[in-house]
Amino acid sequence: MSDLAFSVLDVVAEPYTAAPQLTARLRIEERAGRRIHAIALHCQVRIEPQRRPYDAIERDGLHALFGERERWSDTLRPFQWMQCDTTVQGFTGATEFDLPLPCTYDFDVVGSRYLHALRDGAVPLTLMFSGTVFTRGQAGFGVQRVPWDREARHELPVAVWRQMMAYHFPNTGWIRLDHDVLARFADFRAKRGLTSWEETVDALLAENGEVVR
Repeated sequence: MSDLAFSVLDVVAEPYTAAPQLTARLRIEERAGRRIHAIALHCQVRIEPQRRPYDAIERDGLHALFGERERWSDTLRPFQWMQCDTTVQGFTGATEFDLPLPCTYDFDVVGSRYLHALRDGAVPLTLMFSGTVFTRGQAGFGVQRVPWDREARHELPVAVWRQMMAYHFPNTGWIRLDHDVLARFADFRAKRGLTSWEETVDALLAENGEVVR
């Protein structure tokens, strides 16, 4: 049996992808001396929010996700951020490779809402691995599973995630709306002769007594 150990060397923001993407540079070490022909690798990326502190502003931003601060001992639990797959080429001993981590700005996704609430520091990640290992020996090919307990931790700087979003949405963001709500927005904008969606939202906030900054 192969004995695989995983580690995260770095995570960087990709500036030239069609959609927001981080790339994790990973290392696999095969400690049993077996020749690996290839690995069809699956990865679940989990955020573990209980592993970092939060200031008062961040706690306010996370209220909708985790509730009152007094309840965080019960509500601050790990949650899945994403799943991704790749193929690792053959190697002996150890190898390094890139794992694409596709991201979204969608505020309906828990991971995005969590990340938007953070001001600085790091995001505690755990990458959990599974998949199929193809080995090669004198008798031909062998197939085995990546053990379910293979994982690696990483502290992703919040600044890296913000840099990635700035590459794709500089000084902007977006929210998803129902078609009927969007039509009402458009009607409101047209009746008041507003020239942009920013002016439309500002006008709505002003009508409800909110301070427009």
